[in-house]
Amino acid sequence: MSGHSKWATIKHRKGIKDKARGQIFSKLSRVISVAVADGKGERDPNKNFKLRLAIEKAKEINMPKANIERAIDRGAGKGKEKLISVRFEGYGPDGVGVIINAITNNRQRTIQEIKNIFEKSGGSLATPGAVAYNFASRGQILVKKEEKDEKQMLALMDIDGIEDIGKEEGIVKVLTGGERLTSVREAILNQGFEIVSSSLVMTPQNLFSVKDSEKVQKIIDFLERLENHQDVQDVFTNLDTSSYE
Repeated sequence: MSGHSKWATIKHRKGIKDKARGQIFSKLSRVISVAVADGKGERDPNKNFKLRLAIEKAKEINMPKANIERAIDRGAGKGKEKLISVRFEGYGPDGVGVIINAITNNRQRTIQEIKNIFEKSGGSLATPGAVAYNFASRGQILVKKEEKDEKQMLALMDIDGIEDIGKEEGIVKVLTGGERLTSVREAILNQGFEIVSSSLVMTPQNLFSVKDSEKVQKIIDFLERLENHQDVQDVFTNLDTSSYE
């Protein structure tokens, strides 16, 4: 799968280990609530695509059903907290491009805190579209790699809707069009394969290459500071991390 950043895979490997499970549940609860609110209170995941994706992700990390239902109730107006989605674009250390999706109850606070993370790392926020032009919205599915992975790869390649596929450490990464994510996910499950995670992602069209290992680590540290912010849901970058372990 040449031409795609491995940052999303690195995040997956580190995610459960580096974050308290409660923090992960809290962030995903916000995604569920906003999905319901944006869907004008629609609680049925079969009629609310964003909610369906959020619930599937919650189930992938074994989020309790009660937590999911409370998040849906908040999104339907039963909670006091009003949440909004915010997207940031910017340039991190050495000019690496970054897109951030956040959910907050205080837009100005979140903007200032994200701005501070950029500036302390030698970067800066950018105007909408300045970074996004280099990214495309796609569906990403991480499938647990099997021992006979060549046979697995051939079976996955036969699934209609898969646009790109490749192997990484312990997983097979599948990319599809965002609107095909749910159908491709179901087809993979029907083949008997285990899905590790599925989500909508922003994939870079052109990668930002840094050869100096210290500079790469500085950028990774910056990305992780963004990831660990309480309001941040997703961080996408054009950094080429093919040599990062």
